[in-house]
Amino acid sequence: MSDEIAPKKIEVVAYSGYKANERPLYFVMDNRKLEVTRMIDRWYGEEHDYFKVLANDGKVYVLQWQRMPDLWFVVRVVERMGKH
Repeated sequence: MSDEIAPKKIEVVAYSGYKANERPLYFVMDNRKLEVTRMIDRWYGEEHDYFKVLANDGKVYVLQWQRMPDLWFVVRVVERMGKH
């Protein structure tokens, strides 16, 4: 089941290599630290980058990074990967 949500602001610690915030390592949502166990996909917009990640709670999250204000949001949660 997929759950479209209103963007929810989160804190993210990301790996930065050749550029800032290449990929999220973990994020804090509702006072819970969720580790990113797998990067599923990512895509880039003009002002935002998106990361589809699997977290250690078994859920898939779509994270949005707004580059100019340097803010992160969860924009979508999928309860279980590959389940209908």
